[in-house]
Amino acid sequence: MQLSTKAIVLTALKYGDTSLIVKCYTEQLGIQSYMLKGVLKRSKGKLKAAYFQPLTQLELIANHSKRANLQTLREASLSFAYESIHTDFTKQTIAFFIAEMLANSVQEEEANTALYTYIETSLRWLDVQDKIANFPIVFLMHLTKFLGFFPKDTSERATYFNLADGVFTDAFFVGDYLHGEDLILFKQVLGIKFDTLDQMVLGVKSRQRLLEILFKYYSLHLYGFKTPKSIDVLKNLFD
Repeated sequence: MQLSTKAIVLTALKYGDTSLIVKCYTEQLGIQSYMLKGVLKRSKGKLKAAYFQPLTQLELIANHSKRANLQTLREASLSFAYESIHTDFTKQTIAFFIAEMLANSVQEEEANTALYTYIETSLRWLDVQDKIANFPIVFLMHLTKFLGFFPKDTSERATYFNLADGVFTDAFFVGDYLHGEDLILFKQVLGIKFDTLDQMVLGVKSRQRLLEILFKYYSLHLYGFKTPKSIDVLKNLFD
């Protein structure tokens, strides 16, 4: 079956000397992987290695088979050209981190238009902004809406947040929970959207603590979730 779809590149692994295996989040079929034979030795053609940097937004024409683990990509072109994500070092670092988080978190091989639109528009917002230190935190928090575990029953007076159940509560329990300063930080992020991101003032330690909390939260709700390797680079960047 030949299919045309928008896609966002998550990972590109070198295969042999001249090929790539590329994982994308597609608008039409969710997570898909493609074998790009010989793409690293081509200077011309409909597939260019430069298109497969993390989070590049593409328009793909591909052959898909339900029996195949790796699909065949026929053509790829930019659906949106970033101004700065692939040239600004800070944004490049964030892009690697976000791409790794998405690759670890999103596994469904089916369409989810709302999730695709969220990722697409968030990246376009990042591309044109300057104050972006808190972007990864806010992005990951709101991503949980589409993954099915956004915090429920937000309460300003709640004493605890049950990480495993994703609910605020006043009842103490044994298990993974937030309280005190961690709870205050967590609630602060819940009320922030991208257009009010500059209103959230966080120090280095608070930002790092929030990332640790979010990794724990993700690990409790996503089977097989792994903390991204790129987190150390991200932490150093904003230290």
